[in-house]
Amino acid sequence: MILRSTRVVLPDGECLAAIHVEGGRVVKVDRSGGRAPDIIDFGDLVISPGLVDTHVHINEPGRTEWEGFDTATRAAVAGGVTTIVDMPLNSVPATTTLEGLEAKRAAARGQNHIDVAFWGGVVPGNDGELDGLVDAGVRGFKCFLVPSGVDEFRAVDESDLRRAMPVLARRNVPLLVHAESPRLIRSEWSARLQPSVYAAYLETRPPQAEVAAIELMIRLAREFGVRTHIVHVAAAEAVTEIERAKADGVAITAETCPHYLTFAAEEIPAGATEFKCAPPIRESRHRHALWEALRQGVLDLVATDHSPAPPAMKCRGDFQRAWGGIASLEVSLSAVWSGALDFRLHTSDVRLCLARWMSERPAALAGLSDRKGRIAPGMDADFVVWDPDAEWTVDAAVLQQRHKLTPYAGRRLRGRVAATYLRGERIWDGRTVSSTPTGDLL
Repeated sequence: MILRSTRVVLPDGECLAAIHVEGGRVVKVDRSGGRAPDIIDFGDLVISPGLVDTHVHINEPGRTEWEGFDTATRAAVAGGVTTIVDMPLNSVPATTTLEGLEAKRAAARGQNHIDVAFWGGVVPGNDGELDGLVDAGVRGFKCFLVPSGVDEFRAVDESDLRRAMPVLARRNVPLLVHAESPRLIRSEWSARLQPSVYAAYLETRPPQAEVAAIELMIRLAREFGVRTHIVHVAAAEAVTEIERAKADGVAITAETCPHYLTFAAEEIPAGATEFKCAPPIRESRHRHALWEALRQGVLDLVATDHSPAPPAMKCRGDFQRAWGGIASLEVSLSAVWSGALDFRLHTSDVRLCLARWMSERPAALAGLSDRKGRIAPGMDADFVVWDPDAEWTVDAAVLQQRHKLTPYAGRRLRGRVAATYLRGERIWDGRTVSSTPTGDLL
């Protein structure tokens, strides 16, 4: 099979190219464009490497009614995502033991429309499980410094991390950290603000909570030499700490999410609990700082933190009781592309940046760079074909995710996925998902 476009996003830039595929892998990239009677010519549509999303909560088994492998991977297909790495919570059991990992794999088999890998979890007292989980194939580990919201995945403190980090250093796998400091999270809500007002929630999780937690992780990463990744950075002040640590040679990387790059606290309507997440969406100055940090390379990648829940759990109108989590797997490419255009990034090739933020660097974080994240000979033939000029309005009712509630509903976005390929097979044609799940467990 040969795919051709005038705008193929290769590791060194965008150009005219023909991609030759055999056996599910890229075997040749012809920059002359090539000619062949059976070529699939996409004209001026962009062909980018399939997206790799390293922050997805699938929740099956145990909480499949929130989101399951079938619906999550269908949403991924429609959004041009060809590989995800599943978070170790909110499933039951959590992926903190070998038994938990096997339960995940058993639930996933035969349901995946894309390739799926797994993170393990670090929780108090499971340091004896970590070697076995690495041997069984987890790509690294996730921990929370604050309560996760579910009882089966408890937060860790510094003493727990000091037991786990020597194992992670020896096995050379990354530690992903939900970085907020529990001592700076305010349990008391402001008496002057109603729970329906977003500012009431925002006050409970100040930027300083992110900063203090990241300072702790920088100190431990430096001491133990563990590759440490800060997930869903939301605060400008947190960016400053990460920049300093990188300049000092600390092995630290960081991500932000489409919702932090798209929305601002002052724009969130009263009662709109579909916007609730942790850390919270902050004011517009933070959004500007995150875009600038991506441009400068202080933030390494963008991942969704796709974390849906049944609409009843979002407690419409009450930010105090609502479950925190945003569903965005299907719209992530369009949301980030739209934001990049809105903020007029000063770069010669924004689409190349998107490929790095949403494909190449996430693949590297998960140790999948030998087969995912780039269009090059030897790599899996995973592609997203998309129209950067198409404008569309998000119709939540037709999204592939299990529950349709999302803060993107009704939002006008640019960039639309026309086709998705997994190992050379077209699994999305712009309207429907291939009926046969062909994804692998990595």
